[in-house]
Amino acid sequence: MIKIQAEANVPTEHGTFRMIAFSENENDWMPHMAIIAENTDFSKPVNVRFHSECITGEVFHSKKCECGQQLDAAMKYIHENGGVIVYLRQEGRNIGIINKLKAYSLQEKGFDTVEANLQLGLPADDRNFNVAIEILNVLEVKDINLLTNNPEKVKYVTESNIHLNSRIPLQIPANDISRGYLQTKKDYFGHLLDDNDN
Repeated sequence: MIKIQAEANVPTEHGTFRMIAFSENENDWMPHMAIIAENTDFSKPVNVRFHSECITGEVFHSKKCECGQQLDAAMKYIHENGGVIVYLRQEGRNIGIINKLKAYSLQEKGFDTVEANLQLGLPADDRNFNVAIEILNVLEVKDINLLTNNPEKVKYVTESNIHLNSRIPLQIPANDISRGYLQTKKDYFGHLLDDNDN
């Protein structure tokens, strides 16, 4: 069973958040995280973002994806409106950074993000959001507004014991490099993206 291993208040450029590390084992160096805004009212529907780790986008500001910008936008939104970011250690749609860089290399040869994963014998998307539901249950969150463009995340919530009050879009405008990546998200995964920003 996943459980709280450590927590502390962390001041960031977006505001101060309560950061909680979740894992089955206290010696886990890669725990999942809950990032909770100070003004969160748990008696009302809670704004929630399920966010999967992306070292290239979040740390190195890669232009190939919008992950870093989505995380920043989510932190800003929940600081202003209250809420929780469930940060999941599922790098590269859960294929890991080494395979992700191998996939990037194939993308340089003309494959899209899905084709590159499949060429490597990997799933197009191997993420699992059940752990996010577990974390919300530990936090006793019952009713949420989900910040996402991904219908798969919506499905995980609607099939759980947590009530989905609404979906809040979190769309980042495309750049010249990310446009194809975002189009693949829309075409292959059915992400709810507006064509104007894509």
